[in-house]
Amino acid sequence: MRSLERHRDVGAYALGVLDEAEAFRFEDHLMECPQCTAHVTEFGATTRQMMLYRRATPRTVHPFAGPGPHLLDRLLAEVAARRRRVGRRLLYAVAAAVVVAVGGPVLAMAAGGGGDEPVRLTATDPKSGVWAQVTTEDRVWGSSVELKVKDGAGPRPCRLVIIGHDGSEQTVTSFTVPDHDARPNTMMGGAAKHADEIARYEVRTSTGETLVALDPK
Repeated sequence: MRSLERHRDVGAYALGVLDEAEAFRFEDHLMECPQCTAHVTEFGATTRQMMLYRRATPRTVHPFAGPGPHLLDRLLAEVAARRRRVGRRLLYAVAAAVVVAVGGPVLAMAAGGGGDEPVRLTATDPKSGVWAQVTTEDRVWGSSVELKVKDGAGPRPCRLVIIGHDGSEQTVTSFTVPDHDARPNTMMGGAAKHADEIARYEVRTSTGETLVALDPK
């Protein structure tokens, strides 16, 4: 792929939507492009906004649904009804959801909530010294995954891989560890599998080295 096209992949890479082959090729590009490395870090705020939008979106909303002309009227009516039932506190919470749903972008990845409690795993690898925390929430389409990583051995491109009980693997999100920065970095991604279908999580380098593994058992 030409260099200009590779630069344009930075957003898709930071949000974890490139397929595994494209992610590998972009990671090779990152090793030689400080500009794209900086842009990947800058996408952290956008990723967090996607996470907030996803959490505010009801499970009944289809992932590809757009807001209809009467969406605001229906949501305001629901706010009024709930206020009469449970009081002022719930009004503020639902009103905040109205602002996000009407004012925010319609994101295919963001829609869909889950009813189960999130699964949170934390591990530190004694050899690499890398610390990671994974929080997985079930969605209609699979799972949303939040990854926090502390790695002082950067810069290096890495990715979070899930391994299913059936042996299949999927890259959830790709990211670049900053230069000698051991502060926690947060990334978001999505997986086609539900939490109970995932055997373990691995943070790997672009060359396939496992930096830390997290096992739900």
